[in-house]
Amino acid sequence: MKVAGRVLAPTLIISTLLLALSACGTNQDDDDDAPAPPPEAGVPSGTTLKLALLETSDLHANVLGYDYYRLAEDPSIGTDRAATLIKQVRGEFPNTLLFDNGDTIQGTVLSDYQALVKPVQCGTLPVIYQQLEALKVDAAAIGNHEFNYGLPYLSQVTNVDFRIDGIAKGTPGTNPQAQADCAAPSFPFLSSNVLNAKTQEPIFQPWTILPRTFTATATDGSSISVNVNVGVIAFTPPSIMTADKRFLDGHVTTTEYVAAARKYVPQMLAQGADVIVALAHSGITTAQTGDNAGLALSSAAGFDAMLFGHQHQKFPDPGNSRSPFAGLPGVDPDAGTLNGVPAAMPGFFGSYLGVIELTLAHDGTRWSVRKEDTRSSLRPTLTKAAANGAPAEYVASDSEIAALAQGVHEETIQYVQQPIGETAFPLSSDFAAAGDVSSLQIVNMAQIDYVERYIQDNNPEWGNLPVLSAAAPFRNGFYGVDDYIGVETGQVSLRSAADLYTYSNTVNAVRIDGKTLRLWLENAAGWFNQIDASETAEQTLINESFPSYNFDVMQARDGKLRYTIDISVPAYHFRDNPTGRRITTLEYDGVAVQDDDRFIVATNSFRAGAPYLAGVSEVVLEAPDTNRDALIKYVEAQPTLTLAGYGADRSWSFAPISPAGDVVFMSSANATDARAQGYGITNVSRVGTGEQFGRAGYSKFLLDLR
Repeated sequence: MKVAGRVLAPTLIISTLLLALSACGTNQDDDDDAPAPPPEAGVPSGTTLKLALLETSDLHANVLGYDYYRLAEDPSIGTDRAATLIKQVRGEFPNTLLFDNGDTIQGTVLSDYQALVKPVQCGTLPVIYQQLEALKVDAAAIGNHEFNYGLPYLSQVTNVDFRIDGIAKGTPGTNPQAQADCAAPSFPFLSSNVLNAKTQEPIFQPWTILPRTFTATATDGSSISVNVNVGVIAFTPPSIMTADKRFLDGHVTTTEYVAAARKYVPQMLAQGADVIVALAHSGITTAQTGDNAGLALSSAAGFDAMLFGHQHQKFPDPGNSRSPFAGLPGVDPDAGTLNGVPAAMPGFFGSYLGVIELTLAHDGTRWSVRKEDTRSSLRPTLTKAAANGAPAEYVASDSEIAALAQGVHEETIQYVQQPIGETAFPLSSDFAAAGDVSSLQIVNMAQIDYVERYIQDNNPEWGNLPVLSAAAPFRNGFYGVDDYIGVETGQVSLRSAADLYTYSNTVNAVRIDGKTLRLWLENAAGWFNQIDASETAEQTLINESFPSYNFDVMQARDGKLRYTIDISVPAYHFRDNPTGRRITTLEYDGVAVQDDDRFIVATNSFRAGAPYLAGVSEVVLEAPDTNRDALIKYVEAQPTLTLAGYGADRSWSFAPISPAGDVVFMSSANATDARAQGYGITNVSRVGTGEQFGRAGYSKFLLDLR
């Protein structure tokens, strides 16, 4: 752990100046990188070295392999298990660097507890950063979710002064003495494309050069020590400007990845970088701009290696014809390259460790990467797949790293068990894909209640506008077989509220017209694959590359909103297929919605900034309360949640089609025909367990679309 402001010894000043520009345009308060070693005298031509780049990404504060919604261990994930993988790989290679690629401090009930419920103080690190410090991370990227708790929190836990008017390190509650320096890890935080809105300079260090001494192999086979300057640059998704607009608007701006790379990589090379590594918290698509422009970035600036994240996917993924990266131009999911550049993306939550094995060769003048001897791979926590009734096996938890989390972990478990109400029926996302709203209606009613109260108190002139609400099944199998909402009959606790509403978004409301309402629903309908009625082979209902948290279900009080989705036609996409039209019937209170009808929609701060709503919606409420808090207060005010009142308003249905073959979807292990029928879902039938179809732990259901 470091405290900024350390003074360099006089003997180090001259050598430190060699890399002074590695902090140009940055407000990083301190840089504990060692000074650059002097150039080697006569590194023999033909000298080679192996350098393994290790990557964690999208840890999302999963400090332990534990599910706070189920109050159960999950040995497939966790920084504690990623730590075991890291130590294993370090044992294999004499030369390694470890990078964290962002979306690190947010994502679990534990992280919310440390940021919102019992905020960490200026002199203390969040547990996830304590763990990364113990693992000796070399550099870290700033992801989009780092901004979810606001700029003061981020400034405090990274100990970076953003030099933004009105933004201090922490709050009066966490930094009552307004200390200039707070506890922070010793590794540098990097982001080249998030800028101070006033100065247009990066608020984080855009890049750094890591001077390292490695063990190399001379042409005679002997081992020699050599110096290598590893340049590292990072990129943050531009969507932070919409997702966290309430925190960032007027304070920061963003630039596109390619523009930032073309600006800073030449500076890195001019300052002596031998190797250029990109920490791109970006997805890999053909998009030229935006969050997922990783492919465009790969050919922008001569990177030697690229570490990706954000999409929560696996790359490389040898032999997987269903990889979302299969068929993309210039992308080889088997070899793990983008336009020839070795790359990795290690899934999410610590379930994989990315490893890029670089081979460097020296020609007597400089180092270069020998691409033919470079390979990318992922190391999974899984060591043995489930088979024949035997459970899957995983690497052991690292006891040292796990111990750092134990105290806060136990506090979080106690916190989430506080009761807030009762339910007379199970609230589940098992059949959300078939129209069930048992996990959604309570959220929508809570949001409608919140917004209606706001209108009554602040803008009564809007009282004639219908108030709708949008909620999504945040947990519906996208992240694995345990990723389903499951609040059983009986007590509703804070844990239940976090299960129903996973994220720490705040309540927003937007004023839209009927045309935009239809556009919103069209976007949500992209969760479903197009079904070919003439196809006799089995077809899968759910588009697995479309996160369920984007499947907004709209509802109104008293069941006044009704719409149908025709999945026999292509899905709308604001960029790729803007003419797509799946929403056929759309009615409010029994009358067809017209383009110029007006509505207010209760939603969240993330969705209010969605690109398909840009320019066609007006944000009329940016509340300070989180959607989860609104849900908690609403549940506390209800005597008991009943199915008739909070689980029976199925506002949408599929337009009837008669496919020649079966249409199927996967659901949780707890999903049964009886549960579906209890919700009034009568057009599904369980046809086996996931094991029978290569999906261990899931249940498989047949959907009747007639």
